[in-house]
Amino acid sequence: MATFELYRRSTIGMCLTETLDEMVQSGTLSPELAIQVLVQFDKSMTEALESQVKTKVSIKGHLHTYRFCDNVWTFILQDAMFKIDDRQENVSRVKIVACDSKLLTQ
Repeated sequence: MATFELYRRSTIGMCLTETLDEMVQSGTLSPELAIQVLVQFDKSMTEALESQVKTKVSIKGHLHTYRFCDNVWTFILQDAMFKIDDRQENVSRVKIVACDSKLLTQ
């Protein structure tokens, strides 16, 4: 099974990683179990986003950089505008990482 580490650089993912590192360092947790927890975290986040998020977002902005590597798209937008329902948010710079969710279940 392919595993993408998409959510580990999010705030919650970095906090989880730091906590697991501390537990491994103190001997409370084995490194193997810590890795299993991180893999399960990525799977859980993917499943939650697929099943619970129903809102559609429109994004417009200047495409600064894009790349496609190992079936993962990375886009960096400048002066981006996010439209959600009747709200609008402007962001000076945003990084979007996207992959085909079908690859996660192979």
